Amino acid sequence: MEKTEIKKLDITQAYMTYLFPFSFREKERPNLIKRLEESEYEFFDLKKGHLQDLYYGEGIKINHKELDQFFLPFIEDKLFPTSTKERGFLRYSKEIKEQFLFEVNDIKIHFLVNSVDIILCPFDVGIVTIRTEMDEAQETLTNVLDFMSHFRVLQPKLEEEIGGRTFQQNRLFSTTSELVLDYLCHPLKPFIIQNKKMEGYYGSLPFFEDERMLTSAFLIAAENQTITKDQLYRMGQLDGKDSEGQVFMSSTNQEYIERYIENRVHDRWAPFTYTITSQHTQTTVSIKKQEQLKREISQFMSTHYYNLLLHYYYKIMFFKLSFEHSDVNWAKDKVFVEELIALISKFDSGYYFNEVSSRTEGKEFTHILRDTFNINYLFEEVKRTVDDLFRVQEKQTIKRQNMLLFMLTVYTVISGIYGMNLAIDDWKGKTDWSKVTHYSFFEWISLITALTGIALSAILLASTGGKLIWEKYRKWQRR
Repeated sequence: MEKTEIKKLDITQAYMTYLFPFSFREKERPNLIKRLEESEYEFFDLKKGHLQDLYYGEGIKINHKELDQFFLPFIEDKLFPTSTKERGFLRYSKEIKEQFLFEVNDIKIHFLVNSVDIILCPFDVGIVTIRTEMDEAQETLTNVLDFMSHFRVLQPKLEEEIGGRTFQQNRLFSTTSELVLDYLCHPLKPFIIQNKKMEGYYGSLPFFEDERMLTSAFLIAAENQTITKDQLYRMGQLDGKDSEGQVFMSSTNQEYIERYIENRVHDRWAPFTYTITSQHTQTTVSIKKQEQLKREISQFMSTHYYNLLLHYYYKIMFFKLSFEHSDVNWAKDKVFVEELIALISKFDSGYYFNEVSSRTEGKEFTHILRDTFNINYLFEEVKRTVDDLFRVQEKQTIKRQNMLLFMLTVYTVISGIYGMNLAIDDWKGKTDWSKVTHYSFFEWISLITALTGIALSAILLASTGGKLIWEKYRKWQRR
């Protein structure tokens, strides 16, 4: 078996983007929007031409018209709403332009945070995007990957993750979570839902992955170099250095590496440019000169960013729906079951689509993202969830209807025997309850039937009214 050699690659520039999801309460959306606007976050609108070169780095300009035309019309309306009152992906962006220093494994990486996005998605899910770039003349691929691997961990717990620190002038951030939630996105922190039963940030989304951000990167390598399979594999796995500070690759089997990258690498522009997509990252690497890559970098910041964002959102929502299905208390949460069915139906019909772009490259990246994130499998699982919910709800409804029909039939039969007349002469005028003890057998039947019928009617009215009030309260509470 051939052992894979780790080859060196020098990087002259790196643009790195980090995405992580959070959950918020829908009723707090207006307050959250107000807080963001007060903190100088600007609502992103394709009609605002001045935003085309504001958030992405020095000399980088995205084309709003190209972004508008890249996605199919029914997706476009959701991704780029023109008003905060519309349902869709409400993006609020803020220019940061601050320098930071990250230390880990005896290396120091200087990087620049260009901007931050806070995107309020449908169904109480939000996504934060942090745009960074390498602030060095040249760096090794190993150090860049090591930085990405450690920086994406919000709250490190494993031995190989611990040790990264971020400095900004005289300020120290011992974890990425502190940097993001206490500094870069501090207006957001009070609105994030925290699950008291779970530790850490991801108590906000207990059904999702551990406390690591999804990354995307555009790496520009020095000229006269060759991009090899081992380098692409390391980019997909974010293999930088091990806990002892040595160059690291998580496989030594060349055959395994070839199988790994076969369906994950987009090589349309080989041998100059490659893109690899994994569960951890979507990274593009090129050996072209930076001035030749203006369009590619612009697409990385715009069309490819939104394509990745949309499929990442799909993945989050499918996990969310599966988790809520598993968390249903069938005996008590009948209303929640109905709401869950409605939620799945609304998401499926209004936001989930197999095709999102008419462009060839967009279709190719969509195919890779769907395979990498297991979107098709997750979708089928949710569809089975809907079928299960419908069947259970139908059985419960039929059971309740049968019980009510049985009770009404009993009263109807008894009333029919009496010719629909259950009255007793003693009930006329003022009732003398002392005569009850002298009632005949059939008069006792009349008395019991009348009293229980009246009681049943009162109970049904009270129960129906109480359920309506309780359902509205539970719905408000969940929101």
